[in-house]
Amino acid sequence: MKSKIALIGCGGRSELAVEFHRPDLGAELVAAADPNQTAGAKFFRKLENQRGGKPHLYADYREMLEKEHPDAVLILSPDFLHKEQSDYCLQNHCSIYLEKPMALQVADCDSIIRLARRNHQKLMVGHNMRYMRFTRKIHDLIASGAIGEVRAIWCRHFVNYGGYAYFTRWMCEEDKVNSLLLQKGAHDIDIIHWFGGAESVLAVGMGNLSVFNRCHRRKPGEPRPSDDIPPWPPLEKQNLNPVINVNDHNMLMLTLANGVQATLLECFYTPDSCRNYTVIGTAGRIENYGDCHDNPTVEVWNTRHLDKVFNMKGDLSFDVTPTPGSHGGADPLIAEDFIRYLHGEKEPDIPISYARAAIAAGCAGAESMRRGSVPIKVEPLPEDLRS
Repeated sequence: MKSKIALIGCGGRSELAVEFHRPDLGAELVAAADPNQTAGAKFFRKLENQRGGKPHLYADYREMLEKEHPDAVLILSPDFLHKEQSDYCLQNHCSIYLEKPMALQVADCDSIIRLARRNHQKLMVGHNMRYMRFTRKIHDLIASGAIGEVRAIWCRHFVNYGGYAYFTRWMCEEDKVNSLLLQKGAHDIDIIHWFGGAESVLAVGMGNLSVFNRCHRRKPGEPRPSDDIPPWPPLEKQNLNPVINVNDHNMLMLTLANGVQATLLECFYTPDSCRNYTVIGTAGRIENYGDCHDNPTVEVWNTRHLDKVFNMKGDLSFDVTPTPGSHGGADPLIAEDFIRYLHGEKEPDIPISYARAAIAAGCAGAESMRRGSVPIKVEPLPEDLRS
């Protein structure tokens, strides 16, 4: 089987799109659309150099679909465009690979799922962290019973590049992201659900905008500076986005349907960068040191330690050095998974209900923060979408 694939959005995430040009798997990237033609041309050079593909370039994705008639579309555009572009592609009988977060509101996620079902199109959301070696190792250890029954999960996410990746552009505007619990946190919420074996039913959030609101901002209309190494300390950062109204640190507590409790802590002005998961069960705990960008290990403690000195080496230690490819080798794997899903060979490793659940929990956490950290029930999947 051969499939024609098109791309919407040639910006920073377009490195992923290169992985979908796989003639050996029966998939060819035939076209791309981006109103920024400079970004489009840059992507084309990357694709030709790495894979030899020569797609057509469009400024308008609607024109691209009308002329190219692709079988599937990769939507790698900014978050606030996901709903509009998903609707258009599905209405024009294209299956879609939709970058996370799925949408900014739970109702929009449900609408996208319904439309895909009604038009008999395939829908997959790009939660590539499920394809990273260290998360898969943790999940496999949990499934093997290495720490007994999971009861608590903690995630700490340090983002030392937040000063230029998130607070110099649209990602720090509430109407374009809702909350960074979606834009960034959707990954971690999904992994928490995966490790915990259930989706969230209750959320309590707390957070603040305490650093980047005090930094120098460029005036409306001034061009965004090119990405650079942020200064230290972060209060010296210059030329931030004119509008900043999302938190630069978030704390989220979740209760899952099976009683597992979890926390997500994310901070965008730390001196270092790392994702760290701790999973505690009835017979031990698991923790990773390092993630997909270095040489991580996964440690397991499953015997009693009576000494009071913390030992970073567990009873069991696993080297989970990333495989080749962007995002620690996850991007090539998720691209291949979508192609095989498109060809009817398998289902995605992340069910669409879990992609939606990450948004539902993130939205509930954001609402909790805005209402003074009151507990908020997470909106469940509607009955008509449960099958």
